[in-house]
Amino acid sequence: MSERRTAYRVCPFCEATCGLAIEIEGDAIRSVRGDKEDPFSRGFICPKAHGLKELYHDPDRLRRPVRRTATGWEEISWEAALDEVAARLLAIREQHGSDAIGLYSGNPVVHDLGALLYRPVLLRALASKSIFNSAAIDTLPKVVQTGLMFGGPFPTAVPIPDIDRTQFLMVIGANPAVSHGSLMTMPDAPGRLRAIRARGGKLVVIDPRRTETAKLASEHHFLRPGTDAAFLLAMVHTLFDEGLVTLGAATGLVRGLETVEAELRDFAPEAVAGWCGIEASEIRRLAREMAAAESAACYGRLGTCVQEFGTLASWGCDLVNLLTGNLDRPGGVLFPSPAAPLEALLPQVKDLHFGRWRSRVGRQPEVGGMIPSSTMAEEMLTPGEGQVRAMILLMTNPVRSAANSQQLDQAFAQLEFLVAFDFYVNETTRHAHVILPTVSPAEQPGFEAPFYSLSVRNVAKWSFQ
Repeated sequence: MSERRTAYRVCPFCEATCGLAIEIEGDAIRSVRGDKEDPFSRGFICPKAHGLKELYHDPDRLRRPVRRTATGWEEISWEAALDEVAARLLAIREQHGSDAIGLYSGNPVVHDLGALLYRPVLLRALASKSIFNSAAIDTLPKVVQTGLMFGGPFPTAVPIPDIDRTQFLMVIGANPAVSHGSLMTMPDAPGRLRAIRARGGKLVVIDPRRTETAKLASEHHFLRPGTDAAFLLAMVHTLFDEGLVTLGAATGLVRGLETVEAELRDFAPEAVAGWCGIEASEIRRLAREMAAAESAACYGRLGTCVQEFGTLASWGCDLVNLLTGNLDRPGGVLFPSPAAPLEALLPQVKDLHFGRWRSRVGRQPEVGGMIPSSTMAEEMLTPGEGQVRAMILLMTNPVRSAANSQQLDQAFAQLEFLVAFDFYVNETTRHAHVILPTVSPAEQPGFEAPFYSLSVRNVAKWSFQ
């Protein structure tokens, strides 16, 4: 019988970076437990972590490259697979130009240090403008707003709530008790949320539904869907109107304050209350309480982004933080100081750029060198110069996760060439000509660099076998 040993890793299934203790015997995973010695997660894990074992042992997971043939999938060597991919892509580029090759990345890329480091190398080699932005599904307003307001590349320009010390946390359009803190990396989100009230603080949730986070809150206000921006700007109006604006650590660093005040004169709580579904008196009370709190933070996430006024709603969150003196303040919102900043890992990353070109068909502006994922299908299906004829998919299943599912299914099916980095044949990769499987998350070392730039505590952990 093989000797049992324990490997310590970081769970790759969300942003919380919970530490895992994986018991291994031979080539088999026997158990997955929370690592009680992890200084950040302290043994906490959610049920997703146990999927690491099932994923590793799943007989349907691809372990060698496969090529689609008329009679089904056949395994081929890595050398043969890479030679075919290179030859097919080069032929398409030579005949139709660089923009005929598109690329789309999925979330697992940010959990894979190798993919994170070498994806930019691949992009430079492709020299294509047909790079599609997965952040357009859920995060792009935050990318644009923080880049414009604070400067610097995403995610390093995102201020993070100091949840372990705040005395007043407002959560709008987010459910961190379930998401474990998207763009706010923190293990044991439910415990950290409960701790706010336990130390005498206040947790306020603004959401159209009674979420799991709302059930933990001191108070919950039902907001009409899509009116987050108006609600937040009405809070900002109140801060100006009642003389509650204080800049704190941001004093001397702010430009355009008078312009903001002038632009928001029409956003009085009394003017927007009927539309938002929250009484004007309550909007004003919440603004006063945030301004008076010993420390406070406003946190907005998916609900503030996936709507018509997502960029304004995202801006509203950080205006509230800034104008109540809670930017760069303990218990407010802070910019993490990661051990390995993304700027050091990816030196080619620069300040935010957008609108330098537009997509060929829908005329959607690029952001950070990428066009929205919602344009993928039309770029593949619409004939003409620059039509996308080949795609590279990095760890993603857009037929199930992106917009226009049926149209995307049709578009991928008619491509001249599709190569997918994935370890499953799924709804999207079934259309691939070649699938290149990555190893399972249980097998590869890693460093969660993006999430340490979003963490509620400065921490660094290296996963190894």
